[in-house]
Amino acid sequence: MIGLVTASGESCHRRCSIRSLRLGDRSGCAVWSVWRDLPLVPTTVARVIRQVCDIAEVTTDLVDAFARLIPQLSSSASPPTSDHLKAIVAAPDSVLFVAEIEGRVVGSLTLAWYHMPTGTKAWIEDVVVDESARGRGVGDALNRAAIDEALRRGARHVNLTSRPTREAANRLYQRLGFVPYDTNMYRYTP
Repeated sequence: MIGLVTASGESCHRRCSIRSLRLGDRSGCAVWSVWRDLPLVPTTVARVIRQVCDIAEVTTDLVDAFARLIPQLSSSASPPTSDHLKAIVAAPDSVLFVAEIEGRVVGSLTLAWYHMPTGTKAWIEDVVVDESARGRGVGDALNRAAIDEALRRGARHVNLTSRPTREAANRLYQRLGFVPYDTNMYRYTP
């Protein structure tokens, strides 16, 4: 079901809200919501909230949440500082989605896009769901919000990479309609 909710975004038990943070009209926040039943947990309803707010949205709680989440995503990456998160939020070519359950950040995803002669490309990056919230539909809600945003921005395809050892994540991506793409992936590290 799709519908609008108030800007206050009342929460209720067992709901997961997704906020995308990006720099927008400094005159205030525009808020709209998409409600969906999550296929993995039929009794859970996800409330997807996209807010276009100014940089003040990067709070100490958000920085602390990333300090907890990033080590669950990568053992070699340092958690972002407040300034780094503000730069991500301000970037015109990406959206940072944050999932909350009962006011606690339990996941995040970054959607990035760029324009090429062959069309707009979109990539889902740095998907992480807190160990305490796995299996509750958070990853599903984050990815669906990112896919919707990518398509809204004109992307014909949405791409992502996932290590084969992340079996649950790979099953989720396939359920969402992602298919393996046979290509060589290269990385240059100076």
